[in-house]
Amino acid sequence: MTSGRRLFIGTISGTSVDGLDIALLDLSDGIRFEASTTTPFPTALRQELLALGQPGDDDLDRIGALDAALGEFIGDAINSFIALRGLEPALIAAIGSHGQTIRHRPEGSNPFTWQIGDPNHIAERTGITTVADFRRRDMAAGGQGAPLVPAFHEALFGDAAEARVVVNIGGISNITHLAGQGATVTGFDTGPGNALLDTWCERHTGAIFDRDGAWARKGRLEPRLLEALLTEPYLVSPPPKSTGREAFNLKWLARFEPDDYAPENVQRTLLEFTARTLVDGVHRWAQPAMRLIVCGGGRLNGYLLERLSALAGIPVDVSEALGYDGDAMEAAAFAWLAARRLDLQSGNAPGVTGAEGPRVLGAVYPGR
Repeated sequence: MTSGRRLFIGTISGTSVDGLDIALLDLSDGIRFEASTTTPFPTALRQELLALGQPGDDDLDRIGALDAALGEFIGDAINSFIALRGLEPALIAAIGSHGQTIRHRPEGSNPFTWQIGDPNHIAERTGITTVADFRRRDMAAGGQGAPLVPAFHEALFGDAAEARVVVNIGGISNITHLAGQGATVTGFDTGPGNALLDTWCERHTGAIFDRDGAWARKGRLEPRLLEALLTEPYLVSPPPKSTGREAFNLKWLARFEPDDYAPENVQRTLLEFTARTLVDGVHRWAQPAMRLIVCGGGRLNGYLLERLSALAGIPVDVSEALGYDGDAMEAAAFAWLAARRLDLQSGNAPGVTGAEGPRVLGAVYPGR
């Protein structure tokens, strides 16, 4: 690596399973976003990942094969990303790879979280040191193992005088409460983000997401359905807490008999449900809050942002207004976490996850 520059790549395949997000950071002096992209999954790989993310009887041979296949895909996608930007692999200090979560079970007598995308394949294909397995050390220390992005949000946005809430809307929504300089950062998963909206949209229209909320706008809010959805116990359980597609999926939705309503009305109601649960989470457990900063794919849903603004009653900005690419935020967080791991610095926020204390996160797989 050239003297004076510390370049890191971060990748994540989130709960929306819409592709592999890749971000390049320069951490030589502060945090500088250099480049980012999203590489779509081949249809067959995406369907396999979606299927594994649902509760059911899973074959271990199938999981093992998909773990290897996803690792190879991630390695190849990173190689293409590097080549397109004319970089030499030797310039990259490390890759931080989150992988794809196929189970997240933070409760029970033996809590666990499981991400696939074998980092051995990534390190072998790219020749670059790879850091992975970020969540389990936090969980071993009594934490939820999620969300992990709040520590990165604090590094980016935590120097402001005003109290802010960073809202990340991926498949699942999470918030980071930055109450002010010197205050402990807190945060948690509020509930579904795009996961229910995307799966319902794909089931009824064939499109993998509702662009700008256009289909939801054609629907009518169903108050009875909304009130039923809001009875979900997770929504009122206090932090620390985290959740995933295992909890919020079409099987969960089926309990509320959505087929009794017009499909577009269900989409409209699910959008309201996402906005309500986010804002309710802010009002319950993230006060004071003077501004919301929205990142993740959900920020591109104009109708969802309208409802967030109407319900929150405070200014709502997308992360681009502060100079950061909202699509790259989570991938960038894992680039940052990789740097923290190599520097033997903690990566979790105990006030978020509930871990017993700060922990160095991730396992290192040396490059060639």
